[in-house]
Amino acid sequence: MKSSTLMLNAALFLLACGEPQAAPLTVALAGNAFVTAAGAGATEEINANGLANWTDPATVTSIWFRMAQAGSAAVSLDARLAGSRHSRIRVTVDGTPFDVKLTQGANKAVKVGTLRLPAGYVRVDLQGISKDGGYFGDVSGLKLDTTAGVDYASDAAKHYWSRRGPSVHLGYTVPANTEYFYSEVTVPPGQDTIGSYYMANGFTGGYFGIQVKSPSERWVLFSVWDAENGDQTRLVGKGAGVVDNGFGGEGTGGQSYLVYDWVAGNTYRFLTRARPDGEGGTDFSAWFFAPESGAWRYIATWKRPATTTYHAGVYSFLENFIDTKGYLGRLAEHGNQWARTASGAWSEITTARFTGDATARKAQRMDYAGGLRNGGFYLRNGGFFSDRVPLDQHFTRGATGSAPAVDVDTLPLQ
Repeated sequence: MKSSTLMLNAALFLLACGEPQAAPLTVALAGNAFVTAAGAGATEEINANGLANWTDPATVTSIWFRMAQAGSAAVSLDARLAGSRHSRIRVTVDGTPFDVKLTQGANKAVKVGTLRLPAGYVRVDLQGISKDGGYFGDVSGLKLDTTAGVDYASDAAKHYWSRRGPSVHLGYTVPANTEYFYSEVTVPPGQDTIGSYYMANGFTGGYFGIQVKSPSERWVLFSVWDAENGDQTRLVGKGAGVVDNGFGGEGTGGQSYLVYDWVAGNTYRFLTRARPDGEGGTDFSAWFFAPESGAWRYIATWKRPATTTYHAGVYSFLENFIDTKGYLGRLAEHGNQWARTASGAWSEITTARFTGDATARKAQRMDYAGGLRNGGFYLRNGGFFSDRVPLDQHFTRGATGSAPAVDVDTLPLQ
């Protein structure tokens, strides 16, 4: 009888207290935050320790995490204050503002508030209100106490990549001995964000597309990696105004680019050629057609040694290459893909496989999408949107039935 009473009392206690709560999780600013607004001369930055050098009241630092389902969350900051005795900051969680006071001292958890959050990505903004010294504070993490599932960039070793955001791809299957591959890309107005690479014609060994390098500079970029045995790719020829050099970082190889002020909303055409040279190497060439000029423009030809191949591994991708711009969104429409074999036969490529990189696959960032749009395919990433499209799907667009109006025998070579 006594044992039954104890069990009943324990059950009543659990009902009164609710289910056991998981320990609060910490969303590190190092991988999940960006300075999204700053005054002139602001020094704020996100480094391995989080938000640092916070002096400007005009600066807004934004943190993102993703709620797997709607739920209540208690929010606090891992913060410390030095260089001031007191400061007051505003923490806006999903549009709800909370004013928080920091006092000089070691790092500690500073309570913000409790509120119900929707499913999907949630934005938290930090902005300074007042201080009696030089700094508003250093913030290393955002703590969340919730029973809802939360996704965020949790791998500290990969924070650089998670801040860049997920890269997404369209993979195409082309006929054997495909010598030329043709495709078109349109970047809708407003989707031409800094740090974006809209890669149209990729293949085993290289890639070709357009980039936004800065507010004032845009490129048409064609690169070919060095051979797998380490032999260096070398330039065979290039077009007028094209710059050539080597590249490093993510592999090594030859790079050629044309500084060209391409326009969002216009459709650009891309043509690549892969042709074995009969001596153990392969020549890769690229041409670019801009509607503003109405003519094909030669970019370059690179010879890749120790390589004998026609087009293989053909794909397109969308990526951001500047980590501080990883909170910005971008979208590209890819259409009218065609392959031409060495015998001269054109065939239309109407199916693509949608895939993503490790950042997407490991759920470090989940703001990615791809599929069908405006009669063709599209790729989208960045911006912390919530309606992602699952990876590893095949999409089929409608066929146009009209091969590209390009005479490969008269393409320019200078």
